[in-house]
Amino acid sequence: HAVFTARDMGYETVMINSNPETVSTDYDTSDLLFFEPLTHEDVLNICERLNGKPFMPSPPPPPPCEGGEKTGSRIPEGGEKAGFCTPEGGEKAGVALGVPSEQGRPLTSPPCQGGARGGGLVKGVIVQFGGQTPLNLAQGLKDAGVPILGTSPESIHLAEDREAFAKVLNELGLRQPENGIAYDLKGAKEIAQRIGYPVLVRPSYVLGGRAMEKCHLEEDLVRYMAKALQATDQVAGSGKAHPILIDRFLSEATEVDVDCVCDGQRAIVCGVMEHIEEAGIHSGDSACALPPYALSPAIIDEIKRQTEQLAMRIGVRGLMNVQYAVKDDVVYVLEVNPRASRTVPFVSKATGVPWAKLATEVMLGKSLDHAMAARGLTDAPRPRHISVKESVFPFSKFPGVDCLLGPEMRSTGEVMGIDYSFGLAFAKSQIAAGTALPTSGTVLISVNDHDKPLIVPVAREFKEMGFRIVSTLKTRDTLVEAGIEVDLVSKIQDPAGPYLVDLINDGQIGLLINTPVFFGSAATESRIRSAAIMHNIPLVTTMTGARAVIQAIRALREGDWTVRALQDYHRQPVG
Repeated sequence: HAVFTARDMGYETVMINSNPETVSTDYDTSDLLFFEPLTHEDVLNICERLNGKPFMPSPPPPPPCEGGEKTGSRIPEGGEKAGFCTPEGGEKAGVALGVPSEQGRPLTSPPCQGGARGGGLVKGVIVQFGGQTPLNLAQGLKDAGVPILGTSPESIHLAEDREAFAKVLNELGLRQPENGIAYDLKGAKEIAQRIGYPVLVRPSYVLGGRAMEKCHLEEDLVRYMAKALQATDQVAGSGKAHPILIDRFLSEATEVDVDCVCDGQRAIVCGVMEHIEEAGIHSGDSACALPPYALSPAIIDEIKRQTEQLAMRIGVRGLMNVQYAVKDDVVYVLEVNPRASRTVPFVSKATGVPWAKLATEVMLGKSLDHAMAARGLTDAPRPRHISVKESVFPFSKFPGVDCLLGPEMRSTGEVMGIDYSFGLAFAKSQIAAGTALPTSGTVLISVNDHDKPLIVPVAREFKEMGFRIVSTLKTRDTLVEAGIEVDLVSKIQDPAGPYLVDLINDGQIGLLINTPVFFGSAATESRIRSAAIMHNIPLVTTMTGARAVIQAIRALREGDWTVRALQDYHRQPVG
Protein backbone atom coordinates (compact mmCIF):
# COMPACT_ATOMS: atom_id res chain seq x y z
CA HIS A 1 0.00 0.00 0.00
CA ALA A 2 2.87 2.37 0.72
CA VAL A 3 4.32 1.68 -2.73
CA PHE A 4 1.03 2.25 -4.52
CA THR A 5 0.28 5.39 -2.54
CA ALA A 6 3.72 6.86 -3.22
CA ARG A 7 3.30 6.07 -6.90
CA ASP A 8 -0.08 7.82 -6.94
CA MET A 9 1.65 10.86 -5.44
CA GLY A 10 4.15 10.93 -8.31
CA TYR A 11 7.06 9.02 -6.81
CA GLU A 12 8.95 6.21 -8.45
CA THR A 13 9.18 3.29 -6.04
CA VAL A 14 11.78 0.67 -5.24
CA MET A 15 11.16 -2.43 -3.10
CA ILE A 16 13.83 -4.19 -1.04
CA ASN A 17 12.79 -7.66 0.10
CA SER A 18 14.68 -10.91 0.56
CA ASN A 19 11.46 -12.94 0.87
CA PRO A 20 10.12 -13.92 -2.57
CA GLU A 21 6.86 -15.30 -1.11
CA THR A 22 5.27 -11.89 -0.50
CA VAL A 23 3.04 -9.64 -2.57
CA SER A 24 5.61 -6.87 -2.27
CA THR A 25 8.03 -8.88 -4.42
CA ASP A 26 5.67 -9.14 -7.37
CA TYR A 27 7.55 -7.60 -10.26
CA ASP A 28 4.72 -5.21 -11.10
CA THR A 29 4.38 -3.87 -7.54
CA SER A 30 7.28 -1.42 -7.60
CA ASP A 31 9.39 0.26 -10.26
CA LEU A 32 12.56 -1.44 -9.03
CA LEU A 33 12.93 -4.58 -6.90
CA PHE A 34 15.99 -5.62 -4.88
CA PHE A 35 16.17 -9.13 -3.39
CA GLU A 36 18.50 -8.07 -0.59
CA PRO A 37 18.47 -8.58 3.18
CA LEU A 38 17.48 -5.73 5.45
CA THR A 39 20.85 -4.97 6.95
CA HIS A 40 22.40 -1.56 7.44
CA GLU A 41 25.10 -2.20 4.84
CA ASP A 42 22.77 -3.51 2.14
CA VAL A 43 20.12 -0.83 2.57
CA LEU A 44 22.71 1.95 2.68
CA ASN A 45 24.40 0.63 -0.47
CA ILE A 46 21.07 0.62 -2.31
CA CYS A 47 20.26 4.11 -1.06
CA GLU A 48 23.60 5.43 -2.29
CA ARG A 49 23.16 3.68 -5.62
CA LEU A 50 19.75 5.28 -6.07
CA ASN A 51 20.94 8.62 -4.76
CA GLY A 52 23.66 8.97 -7.36
CA LYS A 53 26.28 9.95 -4.78
CA PRO A 54 27.25 9.11 -1.18
CA PHE A 55 25.22 10.60 1.63
CA MET A 56 26.56 13.27 3.93
CA PRO A 57 26.10 12.70 7.65
CA SER A 58 23.87 15.24 9.35
CA PRO A 59 23.52 18.16 9.13
CA PRO A 60 21.98 17.33 5.75
CA PRO A 61 23.55 18.84 2.64
CA PRO A 62 21.86 21.80 0.93
CA PRO A 63 19.40 21.00 -1.88
CA PRO A 64 21.24 20.01 -5.06
CA CYS A 65 21.28 22.54 -7.87
CA GLU A 66 20.19 21.74 -11.38
CA GLY A 67 23.03 21.11 -13.80
CA GLY A 68 25.30 18.19 -14.51
CA GLU A 69 24.32 14.61 -15.10
CA LYS A 70 22.80 11.91 -12.97
CA THR A 71 25.36 9.39 -11.83
CA GLY A 72 25.21 5.94 -10.37
CA SER A 73 21.43 5.35 -10.21
CA ARG A 74 19.17 3.22 -12.36
CA ILE A 75 16.81 5.89 -13.65
CA PRO A 76 14.70 5.52 -16.78
CA GLU A 77 15.49 7.89 -19.59
CA GLY A 78 13.67 11.16 -19.26
CA GLY A 79 13.11 10.66 -15.56
CA GLU A 80 14.75 11.32 -12.24
CA LYS A 81 14.55 9.66 -8.87
CA ALA A 82 13.27 11.65 -5.99
CA GLY A 83 12.74 9.36 -3.13
CA PHE A 84 13.33 6.21 -1.25
CA CYS A 85 11.11 4.37 1.17
CA THR A 86 11.84 1.24 3.21
CA PRO A 87 8.77 -0.65 4.38
CA GLU A 88 8.85 -4.42 4.68
CA GLY A 89 6.63 -7.03 3.08
CA GLY A 90 6.56 -9.71 5.74
CA GLU A 91 9.40 -9.25 8.18
CA LYS A 92 12.09 -8.53 5.60
CA ALA A 93 11.27 -5.85 3.03
CA GLY A 94 11.89 -2.29 2.00
CA VAL A 95 10.79 0.30 -0.55
CA ALA A 96 12.46 3.16 -2.40
CA LEU A 97 10.67 6.11 -3.92
CA GLY A 98 11.61 8.11 -6.97
CA VAL A 99 9.68 10.57 -9.11
CA PRO A 100 9.66 10.22 -12.90
CA SER A 101 10.02 13.50 -14.66
CA GLU A 102 7.60 14.97 -17.14
CA GLN A 103 9.20 16.14 -20.38
CA GLY A 104 12.57 16.02 -18.68
CA ARG A 105 11.52 18.24 -15.78
CA PRO A 106 12.00 16.90 -12.24
CA LEU A 107 8.83 16.49 -10.20
CA THR A 108 10.55 16.50 -6.80
CA SER A 109 12.48 19.27 -5.12
CA PRO A 110 12.01 22.77 -6.50
CA PRO A 111 14.96 23.79 -8.67
CA CYS A 112 17.82 25.67 -7.09
CA GLN A 113 19.36 28.70 -8.64
CA GLY A 114 21.66 27.28 -11.28
CA GLY A 115 21.68 24.31 -13.60
CA ALA A 116 20.39 20.76 -13.44
CA ARG A 117 20.55 18.48 -10.45
CA GLY A 118 23.55 16.28 -9.91
CA GLY A 119 22.76 13.47 -7.47
CA GLY A 120 20.92 13.79 -4.17
CA LEU A 121 17.90 11.98 -5.60
CA VAL A 122 16.71 9.92 -2.61
CA LYS A 123 13.90 11.60 -0.71
CA GLY A 124 14.06 9.36 2.34
CA VAL A 125 13.42 6.02 3.98
CA ILE A 126 10.20 4.82 5.60
CA VAL A 127 10.77 2.25 8.34
CA GLN A 128 7.20 1.69 9.51
CA PHE A 129 5.87 -1.11 7.32
CA GLY A 130 8.15 -4.06 8.01
CA GLY A 131 7.99 -4.85 11.69
CA GLN A 132 10.88 -4.47 14.10
CA THR A 133 13.73 -5.09 11.63
CA PRO A 134 13.68 -1.73 9.81
CA LEU A 135 13.11 0.15 13.06
CA ASN A 136 16.45 -1.19 14.24
CA LEU A 137 18.07 0.28 11.10
CA ALA A 138 16.63 3.77 11.44
CA GLN A 139 19.28 5.38 13.63
CA GLY A 140 22.19 3.94 11.66
CA LEU A 141 20.74 5.10 8.35
CA LYS A 142 20.14 8.58 9.71
CA ASP A 143 23.70 8.72 11.08
CA ALA A 144 24.90 7.87 7.57
CA GLY A 145 22.92 10.80 6.19
CA VAL A 146 19.89 8.96 4.79
CA PRO A 147 16.71 10.95 5.50
CA ILE A 148 14.09 9.06 7.55
CA LEU A 149 10.50 9.76 6.54
CA GLY A 150 7.76 9.53 9.14
CA THR A 151 8.62 8.94 12.79
CA SER A 152 12.19 10.00 13.55
CA PRO A 153 14.82 7.65 15.04
CA GLU A 154 14.79 9.78 18.19
CA SER A 155 11.04 9.22 18.58
CA ILE A 156 11.48 5.52 17.84
CA HIS A 157 14.07 5.31 20.62
CA LEU A 158 11.71 7.13 22.97
CA ALA A 159 9.14 4.37 22.51
CA GLU A 160 11.57 1.43 22.37
CA ASP A 161 13.88 2.30 25.26
CA ARG A 162 12.31 1.22 28.56
CA GLU A 163 13.83 3.95 30.73
CA ALA A 164 13.01 6.75 28.28
CA PHE A 165 9.50 5.39 27.81
CA ALA A 166 8.91 5.20 31.56
CA LYS A 167 9.72 8.91 31.81
CA VAL A 168 7.15 9.65 29.09
CA LEU A 169 4.49 7.68 30.97
CA ASN A 170 5.30 9.44 34.23
CA GLU A 171 5.12 12.80 32.49
CA LEU A 172 1.67 11.96 31.07
CA GLY A 173 0.44 10.39 34.30
CA LEU A 174 -0.16 6.98 32.69
CA ARG A 175 0.19 3.63 34.44
CA GLN A 176 2.28 0.63 33.50
CA PRO A 177 2.80 -2.69 35.33
CA GLU A 178 5.54 -2.72 37.94
CA ASN A 179 8.74 -3.53 36.14
CA GLY A 180 12.48 -3.37 36.12
CA ILE A 181 15.46 -3.69 33.80
CA ALA A 182 18.07 -6.38 34.34
CA TYR A 183 21.39 -6.93 32.63
CA ASP A 184 22.21 -10.21 34.37
CA LEU A 185 20.62 -13.01 36.38
CA LYS A 186 21.31 -11.42 39.76
CA GLY A 187 19.50 -8.24 38.79
CA ALA A 188 16.61 -10.25 37.38
CA LYS A 189 16.15 -12.16 40.63
CA GLU A 190 16.12 -8.95 42.65
CA ILE A 191 13.49 -7.37 40.40
CA ALA A 192 11.27 -10.46 40.45
CA GLN A 193 11.41 -10.64 44.25
CA ARG A 194 10.46 -6.96 44.47
CA ILE A 195 7.47 -7.02 42.12
CA GLY A 196 6.33 -10.59 42.83
CA TYR A 197 5.72 -13.67 40.70
CA PRO A 198 4.54 -14.43 38.07
CA VAL A 199 6.70 -12.15 35.96
CA LEU A 200 7.10 -11.68 32.24
CA VAL A 201 10.65 -11.77 30.87
CA ARG A 202 10.87 -9.57 27.78
CA PRO A 203 14.14 -9.15 25.89
CA SER A 204 14.43 -5.69 24.37
CA TYR A 205 14.70 -5.24 20.58
CA VAL A 206 13.72 -8.78 19.52
CA LEU A 207 11.16 -10.03 17.00
CA GLY A 208 7.94 -11.98 17.44
CA GLY A 209 8.20 -12.30 21.22
CA ARG A 210 11.28 -14.51 20.86
CA ALA A 211 12.60 -15.71 24.25
CA MET A 212 9.67 -14.02 25.99
CA GLU A 213 8.29 -16.12 28.84
CA LYS A 214 6.04 -16.04 31.88
CA CYS A 215 7.95 -17.22 34.94
CA HIS A 216 6.00 -18.58 37.92
CA LEU A 217 8.97 -19.49 40.13
CA GLU A 218 12.59 -18.44 40.56
CA GLU A 219 13.83 -21.65 38.92
CA ASP A 220 11.78 -20.71 35.86
CA LEU A 221 13.45 -17.31 35.83
CA VAL A 222 16.94 -18.85 36.03
CA ARG A 223 16.19 -21.11 33.07
CA TYR A 224 14.46 -18.48 30.94
CA MET A 225 16.99 -15.73 31.61
CA ALA A 226 19.63 -17.75 29.81
CA LYS A 227 17.43 -17.86 26.71
CA ALA A 228 16.53 -14.18 26.97
CA LEU A 229 20.15 -13.07 27.27
CA GLN A 230 21.11 -15.23 24.29
CA ALA A 231 18.35 -13.73 22.12
CA THR A 232 19.39 -10.21 23.09
CA ASP A 233 23.06 -10.92 22.32
CA GLN A 234 22.13 -12.19 18.87
CA VAL A 235 20.25 -8.97 18.13
CA ALA A 236 22.91 -6.73 19.62
CA GLY A 237 25.76 -8.40 17.77
CA SER A 238 28.30 -6.28 19.59
CA GLY A 239 28.96 -8.07 22.86
CA LYS A 240 27.47 -5.09 24.70
CA ALA A 241 24.93 -5.84 27.42
CA HIS A 242 21.38 -5.11 26.35
CA PRO A 243 18.46 -4.83 28.73
CA ILE A 244 16.17 -7.66 29.79
CA LEU A 245 12.75 -6.25 30.63
CA ILE A 246 10.89 -7.80 33.55
CA ASP A 247 7.23 -6.92 34.18
CA ARG A 248 4.71 -7.97 36.77
CA PHE A 249 2.28 -10.26 35.00
CA LEU A 250 -1.30 -8.97 35.28
CA SER A 251 -3.35 -12.10 35.90
CA GLU A 252 -6.93 -12.11 34.58
CA ALA A 253 -6.42 -8.83 32.75
CA THR A 254 -7.96 -8.01 29.37
CA GLU A 255 -5.43 -7.07 26.70
CA VAL A 256 -6.28 -4.37 24.17
CA ASP A 257 -4.58 -3.47 20.88
CA VAL A 258 -4.93 0.04 19.46
CA ASP A 259 -3.77 1.34 16.09
CA CYS A 260 -3.35 5.07 15.61
CA VAL A 261 -2.20 7.50 12.90
CA CYS A 262 -0.66 10.88 13.70
CA ASP A 263 0.79 13.79 11.72
CA GLY A 264 2.29 15.69 14.66
CA GLN A 265 -0.70 18.01 14.89
CA ARG A 266 -3.51 15.52 15.37
CA ALA A 267 -3.82 11.85 16.26
CA ILE A 268 -6.71 9.60 15.20
CA VAL A 269 -7.39 6.19 16.72
CA CYS A 270 -8.00 3.81 13.80
CA GLY A 271 -9.48 1.04 15.93
CA VAL A 272 -9.62 -0.43 19.44
CA MET A 273 -9.39 -4.24 19.53
CA GLU A 274 -10.26 -6.29 22.60
CA HIS A 275 -8.37 -9.56 22.89
CA ILE A 276 -10.47 -12.63 23.55
CA GLU A 277 -7.66 -14.46 25.34
CA GLU A 278 -6.34 -13.00 28.58
CA ALA A 279 -3.26 -10.79 28.72
CA GLY A 280 -0.04 -12.76 28.47
CA ILE A 281 -0.68 -14.42 25.10
CA HIS A 282 1.24 -12.85 22.22
CA SER A 283 -0.93 -10.30 20.41
CA GLY A 284 -0.24 -12.07 17.12
CA ASP A 285 -1.75 -15.30 18.51
CA SER A 286 -4.76 -13.91 20.33
CA ALA A 287 -8.16 -13.53 18.71
CA CYS A 288 -9.55 -10.01 18.98
CA ALA A 289 -12.77 -8.14 18.31
CA LEU A 290 -13.37 -4.68 16.85
CA PRO A 291 -15.20 -2.84 18.31
CA PRO A 292 -14.61 -4.24 21.83
CA TYR A 293 -17.36 -6.62 22.89
CA ALA A 294 -17.02 -6.44 26.70
CA LEU A 295 -15.16 -3.23 27.62
CA SER A 296 -17.25 -0.36 28.94
CA PRO A 297 -17.59 2.87 26.90
CA ALA A 298 -15.73 4.74 29.65
CA ILE A 299 -12.72 2.41 29.40
CA ILE A 300 -12.72 2.65 25.60
CA ASP A 301 -12.76 6.46 25.76
CA GLU A 302 -9.90 6.42 28.27
CA ILE A 303 -7.86 4.12 26.03
CA LYS A 304 -8.40 6.45 23.08
CA ARG A 305 -7.38 9.46 25.18
CA GLN A 306 -4.17 7.79 26.32
CA THR A 307 -3.33 6.68 22.77
CA GLU A 308 -3.69 10.19 21.38
CA GLN A 309 -1.56 11.57 24.22
CA LEU A 310 1.20 9.04 23.57
CA ALA A 311 1.26 9.67 19.81
CA MET A 312 1.62 13.42 20.27
CA ARG A 313 4.20 13.20 23.06
CA ILE A 314 6.41 10.64 21.32
CA GLY A 315 6.27 12.55 18.05
CA VAL A 316 4.76 9.92 15.79
CA ARG A 317 4.46 10.69 12.07
CA GLY A 318 2.45 7.90 10.53
CA LEU A 319 1.25 4.74 12.27
CA MET A 320 1.61 3.64 15.88
CA ASN A 321 0.40 0.59 17.79
CA VAL A 322 -0.21 0.54 21.55
CA GLN A 323 -0.90 -2.52 23.69
CA TYR A 324 -2.84 -2.08 26.93
CA ALA A 325 -4.02 -4.31 29.75
CA VAL A 326 -7.23 -3.54 31.63
CA LYS A 327 -7.56 -4.97 35.14
CA ASP A 328 -10.21 -3.90 37.67
CA ASP A 329 -11.15 -0.95 35.42
CA VAL A 330 -7.57 0.37 35.48
CA VAL A 331 -5.76 0.86 32.16
CA TYR A 332 -2.08 -0.13 32.01
CA VAL A 333 0.23 0.65 29.09
CA LEU A 334 2.18 -2.45 28.12
CA GLU A 335 4.17 -1.17 25.14
CA VAL A 336 4.17 1.23 22.23
CA ASN A 337 5.30 0.21 18.74
CA PRO A 338 6.07 3.29 16.60
CA ARG A 339 5.24 1.46 13.38
CA ALA A 340 2.51 -0.35 11.50
CA SER A 341 1.27 -3.37 13.40
CA ARG A 342 0.09 -6.69 11.97
CA THR A 343 -3.42 -5.57 12.95
CA VAL A 344 -3.52 -2.66 10.46
CA PRO A 345 -4.88 -4.78 7.55
CA PHE A 346 -7.58 -6.15 9.88
CA VAL A 347 -8.55 -2.67 11.08
CA SER A 348 -8.66 -1.42 7.48
CA LYS A 349 -11.02 -4.21 6.43
CA ALA A 350 -13.16 -3.79 9.55
CA THR A 351 -13.57 -0.02 9.15
CA GLY A 352 -13.35 0.37 5.37
CA VAL A 353 -10.49 2.89 5.62
CA PRO A 354 -7.10 2.19 3.95
CA TRP A 355 -5.03 3.24 6.98
CA ALA A 356 -1.67 2.23 5.49
CA LYS A 357 -2.31 4.45 2.46
CA LEU A 358 -3.44 7.31 4.65
CA ALA A 359 -0.36 6.99 6.88
CA THR A 360 1.92 6.99 3.83
CA GLU A 361 0.34 10.23 2.64
CA VAL A 362 1.01 11.73 6.07
CA MET A 363 4.65 10.61 5.98
CA LEU A 364 5.05 12.18 2.55
CA GLY A 365 3.80 15.56 3.68
CA LYS A 366 -0.01 15.62 3.69
CA SER A 367 -1.84 16.72 6.81
CA LEU A 368 -4.03 14.15 8.51
CA ASP A 369 -7.08 16.39 8.13
CA HIS A 370 -6.43 16.69 4.38
CA ALA A 371 -5.92 12.95 3.96
CA MET A 372 -9.12 12.16 5.90
CA ALA A 373 -11.16 14.83 4.10
CA ALA A 374 -10.17 13.35 0.74
CA ARG A 375 -12.03 10.20 1.85
CA GLY A 376 -15.03 12.08 3.18
CA LEU A 377 -14.07 11.51 6.81
CA THR A 378 -13.37 13.68 9.83
CA ASP A 379 -12.69 10.82 12.25
CA ALA A 380 -12.39 7.04 12.25
CA PRO A 381 -15.74 5.41 11.44
CA ARG A 382 -17.54 3.41 14.12
CA PRO A 383 -19.04 0.44 12.26
CA ARG A 384 -22.22 -1.23 13.45
CA HIS A 385 -20.91 -4.69 12.59
CA ILE A 386 -18.43 -6.65 14.70
CA SER A 387 -15.21 -8.01 13.21
CA VAL A 388 -13.22 -10.82 14.83
CA LYS A 389 -9.61 -11.65 13.91
CA GLU A 390 -8.53 -15.23 14.59
CA SER A 391 -5.06 -16.70 14.25
CA VAL A 392 -4.15 -19.82 12.28
CA PHE A 393 -1.65 -22.26 13.76
CA PRO A 394 0.51 -25.01 12.23
CA PHE A 395 0.18 -27.48 15.12
CA SER A 396 -1.43 -30.21 13.01
CA LYS A 397 1.83 -30.37 11.03
CA PHE A 398 3.85 -31.13 14.16
CA PRO A 399 2.53 -34.16 16.06
CA GLY A 400 3.36 -34.12 19.75
CA VAL A 401 4.04 -30.38 19.97
CA ASP A 402 2.10 -28.71 22.77
CA CYS A 403 -0.30 -26.15 21.34
CA LEU A 404 -0.48 -24.08 24.52
CA LEU A 405 -0.18 -20.37 23.73
CA GLY A 406 2.00 -17.89 25.59
CA PRO A 407 4.07 -14.74 25.13
CA GLU A 408 6.07 -16.16 22.21
CA MET A 409 4.30 -15.94 18.85
CA ARG A 410 3.39 -19.27 17.23
CA SER A 411 0.74 -18.46 14.61
CA THR A 412 1.43 -18.50 10.88
CA GLY A 413 -1.60 -16.66 9.54
CA GLU A 414 -4.85 -14.86 10.31
CA VAL A 415 -8.49 -14.96 9.24
CA MET A 416 -11.48 -12.72 9.86
CA GLY A 417 -15.18 -13.10 10.63
CA ILE A 418 -17.79 -10.32 10.35
CA ASP A 419 -21.42 -10.12 11.42
CA TYR A 420 -23.77 -7.95 13.42
CA SER A 421 -23.40 -9.99 16.63
CA PHE A 422 -20.26 -11.06 18.43
CA GLY A 423 -21.37 -14.69 18.52
CA LEU A 424 -21.78 -14.98 14.76
CA ALA A 425 -18.63 -12.98 14.01
CA PHE A 426 -16.61 -15.26 16.30
CA ALA A 427 -18.23 -18.37 14.81
CA LYS A 428 -17.37 -17.23 11.28
CA SER A 429 -13.76 -16.59 12.32
CA GLN A 430 -13.52 -20.16 13.66
CA ILE A 431 -14.97 -21.59 10.45
CA ALA A 432 -12.46 -19.56 8.43
CA ALA A 433 -9.62 -20.90 10.60
CA GLY A 434 -10.72 -24.48 9.95
CA THR A 435 -12.34 -25.08 13.34
CA ALA A 436 -15.77 -26.73 13.18
CA LEU A 437 -17.56 -25.81 16.42
CA PRO A 438 -20.08 -28.49 17.43
CA THR A 439 -23.75 -27.64 17.97
CA SER A 440 -24.35 -30.88 19.87
CA GLY A 441 -22.44 -33.84 21.25
CA THR A 442 -19.91 -34.24 24.05
CA VAL A 443 -17.72 -31.60 25.70
CA LEU A 444 -14.63 -32.68 27.62
CA ILE A 445 -13.72 -30.28 30.43
CA SER A 446 -10.52 -30.39 32.49
CA VAL A 447 -9.39 -27.11 34.06
CA ASN A 448 -6.80 -26.01 36.60
CA ASP A 449 -7.72 -25.28 40.22
CA HIS A 450 -7.90 -21.53 39.67
CA ASP A 451 -10.46 -21.91 36.89
CA LYS A 452 -12.68 -24.50 38.60
CA PRO A 453 -15.15 -21.95 40.05
CA LEU A 454 -15.21 -20.10 36.71
CA ILE A 455 -16.07 -23.18 34.66
CA VAL A 456 -19.36 -23.79 36.48
CA PRO A 457 -21.50 -21.25 34.56
CA VAL A 458 -19.86 -22.34 31.28
CA ALA A 459 -20.67 -26.00 31.93
CA ARG A 460 -24.21 -25.09 32.95
CA GLU A 461 -24.76 -23.33 29.61
CA PHE A 462 -23.49 -26.35 27.69
CA LYS A 463 -25.88 -28.54 29.67
CA GLU A 464 -28.79 -26.20 28.91
CA MET A 465 -28.02 -26.59 25.19
CA GLY A 466 -28.18 -30.38 25.52
CA PHE A 467 -24.47 -31.24 25.46
CA ARG A 468 -23.11 -34.21 27.36
CA ILE A 469 -20.24 -33.23 29.66
CA VAL A 470 -17.34 -35.46 30.66
CA SER A 471 -14.63 -34.28 33.06
CA THR A 472 -11.58 -35.39 34.96
CA LEU A 473 -11.90 -36.15 38.66
CA LYS A 474 -11.38 -32.79 40.38
CA THR A 475 -13.21 -30.80 37.71
CA ARG A 476 -16.09 -33.29 37.90
CA ASP A 477 -16.28 -32.90 41.69
CA THR A 478 -16.61 -29.12 41.30
CA LEU A 479 -19.36 -29.43 38.69
CA VAL A 480 -21.29 -32.11 40.59
CA GLU A 481 -21.25 -29.91 43.71
CA ALA A 482 -22.85 -27.19 41.57
CA GLY A 483 -25.63 -29.58 40.57
CA ILE A 484 -24.41 -30.33 37.03
CA GLU A 485 -24.56 -33.89 35.72
CA VAL A 486 -21.09 -34.94 34.56
CA ASP A 487 -19.52 -38.25 33.53
CA LEU A 488 -16.06 -39.14 34.80
CA VAL A 489 -13.03 -39.74 32.58
CA SER A 490 -9.43 -40.41 33.55
CA LYS A 491 -6.29 -38.55 32.52
CA ILE A 492 -4.36 -41.78 32.65
CA GLN A 493 -5.29 -45.34 31.75
CA ASP A 494 -7.14 -46.29 34.92
CA PRO A 495 -10.02 -48.65 35.72
CA ALA A 496 -11.76 -45.75 37.53
CA GLY A 497 -13.05 -44.35 34.25
CA PRO A 498 -12.61 -44.22 30.48
CA TYR A 499 -9.23 -42.94 29.32
CA LEU A 500 -9.92 -39.53 27.80
CA VAL A 501 -7.27 -39.86 25.08
CA ASP A 502 -9.10 -42.99 23.89
CA LEU A 503 -12.33 -40.98 23.72
CA ILE A 504 -10.54 -38.34 21.64
CA ASN A 505 -9.00 -40.93 19.32
CA ASP A 506 -12.38 -42.65 18.87
CA GLY A 507 -14.08 -39.41 17.82
CA GLN A 508 -16.38 -39.27 20.85
CA ILE A 509 -15.35 -35.74 21.88
CA GLY A 510 -16.67 -32.70 20.01
CA LEU A 511 -14.96 -29.95 22.03
CA LEU A 512 -12.12 -29.86 24.56
CA ILE A 513 -11.85 -27.16 27.24
CA ASN A 514 -8.50 -27.50 29.00
CA THR A 515 -6.87 -24.65 30.89
CA PRO A 516 -3.22 -25.40 31.60
CA VAL A 517 -1.53 -26.46 34.80
CA PHE A 518 2.13 -25.53 35.14
CA PHE A 519 3.17 -28.16 37.64
CA GLY A 520 2.44 -31.83 38.34
CA SER A 521 0.42 -33.22 35.43
CA ALA A 522 1.55 -30.64 32.84
CA ALA A 523 3.12 -33.31 30.61
CA THR A 524 -0.03 -35.45 30.69
CA GLU A 525 -2.23 -32.50 29.75
CA SER A 526 0.12 -31.62 26.91
CA ARG A 527 -0.51 -35.07 25.42
CA ILE A 528 -4.26 -34.54 25.75
CA ARG A 529 -4.13 -31.24 23.86
CA SER A 530 -1.89 -32.70 21.17
CA ALA A 531 -4.33 -35.58 20.64
CA ALA A 532 -7.19 -33.11 20.18
CA ILE A 533 -5.24 -31.12 17.60
CA MET A 534 -4.28 -34.21 15.62
CA HIS A 535 -7.97 -35.22 15.40
CA ASN A 536 -9.08 -31.67 14.50
CA ILE A 537 -11.14 -31.32 17.68
CA PRO A 538 -11.78 -27.68 18.69
CA LEU A 539 -9.57 -26.82 21.65
CA VAL A 540 -10.09 -23.97 24.13
CA THR A 541 -7.38 -23.17 26.68
CA THR A 542 -8.71 -20.00 28.36
CA MET A 543 -11.90 -19.16 30.21
CA THR A 544 -12.53 -16.09 28.07
CA GLY A 545 -12.19 -18.30 25.02
CA ALA A 546 -14.71 -20.76 26.50
CA ARG A 547 -17.24 -17.98 27.03
CA ALA A 548 -16.73 -16.78 23.45
CA VAL A 549 -17.30 -20.34 22.17
CA ILE A 550 -20.58 -20.49 24.12
CA GLN A 551 -21.82 -17.36 22.33
CA ALA A 552 -20.69 -18.71 18.97
CA ILE A 553 -22.41 -22.08 19.43
CA ARG A 554 -25.64 -20.41 20.55
CA ALA A 555 -25.55 -18.22 17.43
CA LEU A 556 -24.91 -21.22 15.17
CA ARG A 557 -27.75 -23.19 16.76
CA GLU A 558 -30.17 -20.39 15.94
CA GLY A 559 -29.28 -20.97 12.30
CA ASP A 560 -30.07 -17.43 11.12
CA TRP A 561 -26.85 -16.28 9.49
CA THR A 562 -25.50 -15.67 6.03
CA VAL A 563 -22.41 -14.49 4.18
CA ARG A 564 -22.33 -10.89 2.99
CA ALA A 565 -19.82 -8.99 0.91
CA LEU A 566 -17.41 -6.79 2.83
CA GLN A 567 -18.65 -3.79 0.85
CA ASP A 568 -22.21 -4.43 2.05
CA TYR A 569 -21.09 -4.02 5.65
CA HIS A 570 -19.21 -0.83 4.83
CA ARG A 571 -22.26 0.63 3.10
CA GLN A 572 -24.27 0.37 6.31
CA PRO A 573 -24.58 3.62 8.29
CA VAL A 574 -22.00 3.93 11.04
CA GLY A 575 -22.70 4.72 14.65
